[in-house]
Amino acid sequence: MLCLRLDLPLLRLIRVASQIISIRWGSLPISERVYRALEGLGLTEYEIRAYTTLVEYGEQTAAELSRKSAVPYSKIYEVLNSLEEKGWVASDRSRPSRFYPKHPATCIEITKMRLEKEMAENERRILEELTPIYEQRGVREMPEIWIIRGEHNILSKIKETISSCEKELLVAIPTLSARLANLLTPTFTKLTQKVKVRILLTTNIEKSVIAALARLGEVRLRDQMFGGGVIADTNQVILVLGGGSENGSQLAIWSAHTSLAKFAKNYFDYLWSDSYTPKDLGAKR
Repeated sequence: MLCLRLDLPLLRLIRVASQIISIRWGSLPISERVYRALEGLGLTEYEIRAYTTLVEYGEQTAAELSRKSAVPYSKIYEVLNSLEEKGWVASDRSRPSRFYPKHPATCIEITKMRLEKEMAENERRILEELTPIYEQRGVREMPEIWIIRGEHNILSKIKETISSCEKELLVAIPTLSARLANLLTPTFTKLTQKVKVRILLTTNIEKSVIAALARLGEVRLRDQMFGGGVIADTNQVILVLGGGSENGSQLAIWSAHTSLAKFAKNYFDYLWSDSYTPKDLGAKR
């Protein structure tokens, strides 16, 4: 007898949990993904319950639908009127009125048209009101040039810039340790074969590092190079300037300014034309 009494609260809890789950998802066994998708289209929880119940059982009166969907009767007409306005259900002129679900594809198309219309109207209102204020006040946009400090931050931005490259990647490196080369290599290998890679190095870099980078793209060498950088698709550029004035940490400039990136590319091409291949260096030595 004692065991039965101990089990009663558990059984009640299970029944309550089942009811909650049933109410939460409506009478139709829809997945959470579908539930979230319906929410994303602007339906409330009560509207989802009502619509999915109509889909499962077909036409219903408001009273019948309230019982089967667990939407309170005091709310059911408000919910159905909203669904009719949104284009998800229709009703007849019988007494009492009967409500019908529209096909899901029709509902989605109607919703899409409504959202596009709302978006266009919101866009018009926002631009009409805010554009004159923006232009009169001379609000500054996000700066096109960023200053980056510290080796870790610079390396992270270089990797990000390399990863975003789609057509042409130009890299100038005056000094490079084997450690840094190993950190950068995986980023290079993720580039697609469509990306043309040119790497400009100095002759004081270890031969093993030069050989490793030569497998990633075309490599040229120079005796001297003042500063280095990365140019991606002529629309992003990182210029590594060396130590900063305050604490001696490395300093770099990143920019998405097309004119600056083109200027950097022209300078890179100039240096490239006055450089030689690793094979030429071997013959020279």
